[in-house]
Amino acid sequence: MKELTLEARTENIAFVTAFIDAELEQLDCPMKQQMQIDVAADELFANIAHYAYTPETGNAVVQFDYDPLSAMVSITFIDHGIPFNPLDNAEPDVTLAAENRKIGGLGIFIVKKTMDDIHYWRVDGQNHLCVRKRIRN
Repeated sequence: MKELTLEARTENIAFVTAFIDAELEQLDCPMKQQMQIDVAADELFANIAHYAYTPETGNAVVQFDYDPLSAMVSITFIDHGIPFNPLDNAEPDVTLAAENRKIGGLGIFIVKKTMDDIHYWRVDGQNHLCVRKRIRN
């Protein structure tokens, strides 16, 4: 497992993406899956940066793991911020016109639709959110 620890600030999203992309490129990950993983990672790290420590800031850990037997990439985001399970939020009504929708929730909705698995747990005062994506059939 590879790990990156950095301050949970939106300016660091590019470092998170670069870290994940470097690992995916070593695995010769297809571009479609890489783009889906990048969008999910950007969204999840941005949520930590915007909400976990508000108004303060703190660190976040990004863990990258790969299981060659299942061809499954796992990326876990860990923070010490306020308890928050984004999976508990109601899904947005995407059948409504954009101007009639409530603000928020679309990013997590996209993550749920593009990842194969997503889990949240809280332990020892830390939020853990893990997304998994198969990169080969």
